Amino acid sequence: MKLKRRLALCQLPAAAGERAATLTDAVTYPGPLNDLALAATWHAAWSSLGVLAPAGLREELMAAWSQPHRSYHDVRHLGECLALWTHWRHHSPRPGEVAVALWFHDAVCEPQAHSNELRSAAWAARCLVSAGVDSDTAQRVHDLVMATAHISLQATASGLSANPDAQLLLDIDLSILGSPPERFERYDQDVRKEYVAVTGARYQAARAQVLQGFLDRPKILQGEQAAALLEAQAGINLNAALSRLAQ
Repeated sequence: MKLKRRLALCQLPAAAGERAATLTDAVTYPGPLNDLALAATWHAAWSSLGVLAPAGLREELMAAWSQPHRSYHDVRHLGECLALWTHWRHHSPRPGEVAVALWFHDAVCEPQAHSNELRSAAWAARCLVSAGVDSDTAQRVHDLVMATAHISLQATASGLSANPDAQLLLDIDLSILGSPPERFERYDQDVRKEYVAVTGARYQAARAQVLQGFLDRPKILQGEQAAALLEAQAGINLNAALSRLAQ
């Protein structure tokens, strides 16, 4: 059984010439972007790639994110991720690619399936190529989406630092771990709902293994801005979740 190791500021990117954001710009865990702000990130991402998004694609993705079986991997998760992107995009060499990868990273979400990331990544690459994006860019976005499978939690910090876009994407995807306690508990409950078909003992064992795996890492979040905002609370949340599982 596979329990996915991904779990989960609301303003548009700063205009050119404005003061660069600092580590203290994001002082709290973000609320999700509203529909208008989400649409703005979509258009900004494709504009930065120099092409127009395929007609109807955003609506198709929003329908996928809104499927009724999704309890955690839903539009709220997408909105929280892109809210952090609006604040941290200046840490990315290719922020448009990161944004597109975030839009696609849970586009396919079938609980207990092993091909969600691969299918999501392939969907992203197909759409990028059909829009006229070059193959290298499409491959990078494909690889970013695949990284959200979190199959290499033992990857070294130096390995991630060699790819700042992947580091940023993964920190954003895992930001829910450092959310306020009430948000984290809601996330924990929603993950359980998505795996309702898994029996209690099996779920508890698999979930505890995932949560402990994060605690066993030298750092839960890799980027400086993510660690400053989320690392301490993530440790508290993970230990609390493990305690609940043990009861």
